[in-house]
Amino acid sequence: MSRIVKAQLVKYSHLAHERGLTAAFGGNLSIRRGNLIFIKATGAVMDDITREQVAVIDMNGKQLSAIRPSSEYRLHLAIYRKRQDVKAIAHLHPPYSIIAATMLEIELPVITPEAELYLRRIPIVPFRPAGTEELAEAVTEVVCQSDAVLMEKHGIVTVGKSLREAFYKAELVEESAKLWYLLRK
Repeated sequence: MSRIVKAQLVKYSHLAHERGLTAAFGGNLSIRRGNLIFIKATGAVMDDITREQVAVIDMNGKQLSAIRPSSEYRLHLAIYRKRQDVKAIAHLHPPYSIIAATMLEIELPVITPEAELYLRRIPIVPFRPAGTEELAEAVTEVVCQSDAVLMEKHGIVTVGKSLREAFYKAELVEESAKLWYLLRK
């Protein structure tokens, strides 16, 4: 099972980079299987991550693999603890979403029928430092009412019952942000 889960993380990490949803060291994906969380290792790069760069932790944050998890593991754990229905999380840094989260205050308008159907709303969390408990708490509070969250000056978090679902919700968020930006002109 862990081999398949790690392969999924690698596939969608590469896809996130290819589609411009993250750059360099930014972003991380995770999958929950029972009490285990598979997450990108700290320092791994999305476009060339391998299965060996997928860390494993438990629901208490205890490191179970030889490599350290992403510094955003607190964010992932907080969401998994709060929402039992969530089995995967995409935390990415797409450029239009970062612009929208920096310029808007409350939420990003939902423009397309697909975004309306799958996201309903896209709230914005005010800036909190990356990797902190404060960020994890702020996002978790909002993710209870929405499967997509923008983080001011940071990026997005989307959740789903699978990594595929969380990933495609992230694409819808970025599409909404890009359309919003273009409509402003």
